[in-house]
Amino acid sequence: MLVLGIESSCDECAAALVSDGTQIVSEVVATQIAKHRPYMGVVPELASRLHVELISDVVANCLLKGGISKRDIDAVAVTSKPGLVGSLIVGVNFAKAYAYAAGKPLISVDHILAHLYASQMVERLDYPYLGVLVSGGHTLISVVRDFNDIEILGSSIDDAIGEVYDKVAKFYDIGYPGGVVIDRKSAEGDPNAFAFPFPKLDPKLYRKYDMSFSGLKSAVINQKGKFLKAGAQDTIVNLCASFQKAIIGIIFDKIRIAISETSIPRVCVGGGVAANSLLRNSVLSLRNEGVHVSIPPIRYCTDNAAMVAGIGSEYYSKGLFADMSLSPEPRVDRFKGFIRKQSN
Repeated sequence: MLVLGIESSCDECAAALVSDGTQIVSEVVATQIAKHRPYMGVVPELASRLHVELISDVVANCLLKGGISKRDIDAVAVTSKPGLVGSLIVGVNFAKAYAYAAGKPLISVDHILAHLYASQMVERLDYPYLGVLVSGGHTLISVVRDFNDIEILGSSIDDAIGEVYDKVAKFYDIGYPGGVVIDRKSAEGDPNAFAFPFPKLDPKLYRKYDMSFSGLKSAVINQKGKFLKAGAQDTIVNLCASFQKAIIGIIFDKIRIAISETSIPRVCVGGGVAANSLLRNSVLSLRNEGVHVSIPPIRYCTDNAAMVAGIGSEYYSKGLFADMSLSPEPRVDRFKGFIRKQSN
């Protein structure tokens, strides 16, 4: 089984060929980071225009790299939700046209489910497992019961974790992408220089595993002097290290509690922030407590087409296909209760 995956939900234009759900035959990623760097964030209109320019060559080069003809492909899988609407439109419409011209079935992929499936391509985890998604657009903790069957335990009620990294980096003008820059500078700083707060949510209004990052963001940007410890130096590296300790601590504490209360000793972490060194080291340390931890290689934490093709193989094996009426869904209600057996 050979599936072509297409990813264009944000600012990465990517294609990948995956055999039998796990074997990556070839992949091509056209990153837009340099184009968005002057704005210190992704500009949606610019991203969609660049996808239009790039997507045809990206897919063609992916097939060329793999020595594959479109006749050899069994299906075309594409990210259709959630994401930037303009970017999604480009990918979905290209995939529909490509599948129709090649006479191959079309598969609609949920970006969230794809990230939670990514580690399955590295090592198989028995279901159920705890799925943690940490990215620029989403932050959530879930119970993954199958490739298309998850229960959301909690999510960010405001900013996503990756979004906060970018906003802090932008405010202090230290570079883009913010997560990479802050992680790098944190290695040189004192994580205890600032005692930034952990937010507390009203249990009557929010679920136990819900998280909030906007208060921490405001503290770091607007009130840092209030949290500087006596005798500590107010330097950018100390600020970065202390901020990172706080924000990663918020999500890691939730992960530990979820493992204990669900009695599920298996955890996978996906999304761009899963490339963060402190988060990776913290989660991997759970192996010392008998927890089976799976984190994809860094290149498969960020948006990529391999995970789209990989989970697409699962849909293919069960005959779950989309039709030519498929439309992108930029916002999907994924954080209230259950997602059960999502098809297309």
